[in-house]
Amino acid sequence: MANLKNDLYLRTLRGEKVERTPIWVMRQAGRYLPEYRATRKRAGDFLTLCKTPELACEVTLQPIDRFGLDAAILFSDILTIPDAMGLGLVLEEGVGPVFERPLRSAAEIAALGVPDAEQDLGYVMDAVRVIRAELDGRVPLIGFSGSPWTLASYMVEGRGSKEFHLVKGLMFEDSRAMHQLLQKVTEAVIDYLIAQAAAGAQSLMVFDTWGGMLSTANYQAFSLQYMSQIVAALKSHEHSSDVPLVLFTKGGGQWLEAMADTGCDGLGLDWTVDLASAKQRVGDRVVLQGNMDPVVMNTGPDQVRDQALSVLAAYDHHGEHDKGHVFNLGHGIQPHAKPDNMQVLVETIKSHSGSFHLPND
Repeated sequence: MANLKNDLYLRTLRGEKVERTPIWVMRQAGRYLPEYRATRKRAGDFLTLCKTPELACEVTLQPIDRFGLDAAILFSDILTIPDAMGLGLVLEEGVGPVFERPLRSAAEIAALGVPDAEQDLGYVMDAVRVIRAELDGRVPLIGFSGSPWTLASYMVEGRGSKEFHLVKGLMFEDSRAMHQLLQKVTEAVIDYLIAQAAAGAQSLMVFDTWGGMLSTANYQAFSLQYMSQIVAALKSHEHSSDVPLVLFTKGGGQWLEAMADTGCDGLGLDWTVDLASAKQRVGDRVVLQGNMDPVVMNTGPDQVRDQALSVLAAYDHHGEHDKGHVFNLGHGIQPHAKPDNMQVLVETIKSHSGSFHLPND
């Protein structure tokens, strides 16, 4: 935390008592911002924006400059790893990310190589270094990866899905091949996150976007098991052992205790999880992050303010088991969100959250 002007986010993730609740927002550099849309237009396409460190830096800093958030998050995409594994990532207008060569057989999985983070994903590490330099200690930088299960889902389906019939079909029909794929992706994620930490990321996050599509038994076997490997590897490596790590399974509120058992530092919560209940369940093992419904950001300033205060009140810093809370949305901010609402949200958290941290009389 040396030379950080605002270390509130990192102190919170380390379980220290803080003067107010820190705030950052998933997908805070995104299409709801006119300046982001202008930079993306200049880049020509999304992948060029991701793969050009100077442009990635520019959009990473836009919400920091505009709103004064307490942390920056690397502008990138969770599909960088499968792209580096040779699956041919393209962005189709109106469809989203699509892989030209999805994995459809055990033989294709067996032939898959694990990318080298610095060589095959060097543009991400370059972006981390450029962003750290440009931030100049204003706020910490968060690096991230998709979870093995989420990445594998895209790699098998070839695109986003509602039913996940291909990846679940592989899981049920050939669990050995599925585990082989997940193990390779896990090794890639570990290498990728350690490299981000070495390049200067001061906190790390794993996005398990599709883990909530699994049954409890399959979540433990095909998602949580591999995230546990990631936590253990990062906590034992010299470059990442002191870097706080947050896990987020969308739709995973029923598994918070098991997620906390991994040894991670924080858990992200979506908006379906009751924050007060979650705090009681995990005790003082992890910091909680979340969890306002992102759709509120598409409404009016009064609704934003009211919902933000409700989230702050739900996490009672005066009660037992107060490990700490990072304010965030329950998922990424949506393209239709109003930028003025983000300003209202940040100002509400900065001006009101301190009163929730005051000691009892």
